[in-house]
This record gives sequence, structure tokens and C-alpha cells, in this order.
Amino acid sequence: MTAGTTLTNGTTAEHELAAVQREHGRPLFAFLLRLCDGDRQRAEDLMQETLVRAWQHPEALRADDFASVRPWLLTVGRRLAIDARRARQARPAEVGDAVLENARAIGDHAERAAATLDVREAVKTLTPEHREVLVLVYFQGTSVAEAAEILGIPPGTVKSRAYYALRALRRVLPGYAADLR
Repeated sequence: MTAGTTLTNGTTAEHELAAVQREHGRPLFAFLLRLCDGDRQRAEDLMQETLVRAWQHPEALRADDFASVRPWLLTVGRRLAIDARRARQARPAEVGDAVLENARAIGDHAERAAATLDVREAVKTLTPEHREVLVLVYFQGTSVAEAAEILGIPPGTVKSRAYYALRALRRVLPGYAADLR
């Protein structure tokens, strides 16, 4: 660009911008491609935005302080790449439809609290023998052998009491039957 270039409405003429792109486009694109970790689409977007800035600021392209426009273009492109990266990092990561379809639906806290109260009331309806086996095996996480040792009964009895306790709970809590299997 020369100092005597004509202006159209305060911006560089289209033919001058085309000359800038011909002369500096390939090195600018290669530089932006490296900054975008090989993402061609992002590099092309940044290239276009850099050239828009050049079109909007003809005074920067005509400054007599430097012999080439390339350093100015590279600086603008680099700053745009940094801004774009920061903007992407500020947003949550995008997920595809497949991820959302496979995501587990989680009930809210109020539903879980209500279910807990329902289960507590249902456990109170069990016989004391069934209740203590259920508490040991399912709520405290002990094994059948450990529960048998604690209660002083055979492991087979622990299994049968747990089976009949769950069966009784299924009758009392019909809406939760799928969760108890």
C-alpha cells in the first residue's frame, strides 16, 4: 500500500484490499491455522475478520512507520485468535444430541426426599427380623455372610428374609417396584 491510495467512504478501496489479500493472504492463513490448532474453518473465519479490520482501518495500512502491512495483519489476526479462544473457553462445552439422549434423567432433590420418606415408612411395616436383615444388607452394605454372623443365623436365612422383606416392600410401594429389583 502506498501513501497516496484513494479512499472510498473512509475505507480502503476493494482493489487495494484484494491486493493485500493476494500479497499477504497465504502467510496470514498459515499463521492463523497454527493458532487454531489446524482447524481450517476457524482459521478462515479469523482471516476474514482480519481483512474486515484492514478494510475498516485504512490508516493502519498506510502508515509510513513500517515497510510492510504483514506485521499489522499478523498482530490483528493473533489478537482475534486469542479473543476467539477466550470466548470458547468461557462458554460451557457443546454436546451433541447423542450425548443428551444417553444422559440419565435425574430427579430433583424434593422427589428424592419424598421417596426416602416413603421407603422409611414402608420399612417400619416389616417384621423386626426382616427389617434388621434389610438394614444390614441393603442400607449398611454388609455381605450376606457378615449379616449372618452379626445376627447369629445361617446365610440361607439371611437370603430368604431379605427376599421376603423386598417382596413385602414391593406390595407397600407399588410405584417403586422397578427400583427394588
